[in-house]
Amino acid sequence: MNAAQAAVRRPHVIIVGAGFGGLAAAQALGHSQVDVTLIDRRNHHLFQPLLYQVATAGLAPAQIASPIRSIVRDQANTRVILAEVTGIDVAAKTVTTGGRKTAFDYLILATGATHAYFGHDAWAAHAPGLKTLDDAVDLRRRVLTAFEAAETACGEAERRRLLTFAIVGAGPTGVELSGAIAELARRALTRDFRAIRTAMARRSSLPSQPMRRARCTNWGWRCAPAAQSPMSPPTASASDRKSSPPPTSSGRRAWAPPPLGAG
Repeated sequence: MNAAQAAVRRPHVIIVGAGFGGLAAAQALGHSQVDVTLIDRRNHHLFQPLLYQVATAGLAPAQIASPIRSIVRDQANTRVILAEVTGIDVAAKTVTTGGRKTAFDYLILATGATHAYFGHDAWAAHAPGLKTLDDAVDLRRRVLTAFEAAETACGEAERRRLLTFAIVGAGPTGVELSGAIAELARRALTRDFRAIRTAMARRSSLPSQPMRRARCTNWGWRCAPAAQSPMSPPTASASDRKSSPPPTSSGRRAWAPPPLGAG
């Protein structure tokens, strides 16, 4: 590279991951005086909040995925590479994809998150996660196959076993998935089988943290955590306890909404 070329060289930004964060960063830099390389191991951007709909046959995979190249096609400064990053050299400012090294001036890591099995990776074969289209399609196969197997099962006990679905995690995805399975069993499939009543399907949503029975307050339902466990978040600090509302006449502390701006 000669002096003239070095003078006009624009900063090179590498973004690893084309999820919500990575794609937002690429679009924000779309009209900046930089060169952007967007690297992802899949060629599509996935709308993860609707994965549960694919997992329960409510939507087709193509309805929640869009080609990354199509999304950034109007950004002349953006290049898309289909690859998996296998190494990063911070000192040399290079990213390794397979056997190829690509230099960068700035690096944005937006690789997202994955589910955890708390050190028990053997659980993965029996309790698949729900983070990718492949996960959703596999889960859909498992759910629909369970109804098919129950149709030809011998005995009521075996049918009930096949039509019992346990969902670990009672966050947005777990709750939506539980509701979608109920919708599938009680409406979509009710007239499709002869030997079973699909509405007998049961769902059990298991929160990752033990919870006591919810109690009603003026602000709605609140689930209080049970005794501290190794996987539970830390208890409230001393400053948090000082700001707690005073006990009521029954001896219990009244629940108060968090201050504005609190997470």
